[in-house]
Amino acid sequence: MKKRRKKPSRRVGHLQQKVILLLLGGLALGLCHSPKQYFRVARAIKTEWRAINRHALNKAIHALYQSKLVETKGNRDGTLTLVLSKEGKQLALTYDLENMKIKEPGHWDRKWRMVMFDVPENLKRVRDTLRMHFKDMGFYEFQKSVFVHPYPCAEEIEYIVEFYNARRHVRFVVATEIDNVIELKRHFQLS
Repeated sequence: MKKRRKKPSRRVGHLQQKVILLLLGGLALGLCHSPKQYFRVARAIKTEWRAINRHALNKAIHALYQSKLVETKGNRDGTLTLVLSKEGKQLALTYDLENMKIKEPGHWDRKWRMVMFDVPENLKRVRDTLRMHFKDMGFYEFQKSVFVHPYPCAEEIEYIVEFYNARRHVRFVVATEIDNVIELKRHFQLS
């Protein structure tokens, strides 16, 4: 009787998502058409690279290799280069921060998703970036640092918070009642 080979898990942790995005960032550097774009991508990669714990990074790369999301490519000098596989590129595009949107389900569950953040002044760029992402994703700005959306978005928020290492500054709430529901329903065109 032939033994079945266990299929590798496709579950990807947050550190692994960062590694995939860093590899995609390397690809993006090669596709940049202007120096301004190039340096913006390079700065983002450098910031994320510094924030990664080396031991955790090795474990994440090993897990990505096991899941076939990355491949190694041999170089002439005997070193190996880590590159995204076809499936890895597809997954990286799934977590594309610039184009992340919240999917609209068939019907609304009558719950409100609230993201609140209190980011200190010395992390102003992170605060401004979070605000920009939430607006781009279609959130309603309830207050200066409180955003509301009617559809499930916990995974997207989790990804953004983890990506910017802002967990201690961000809270996510699912609410059944909110005081200006008429304005919110009109904004999101809900009945």
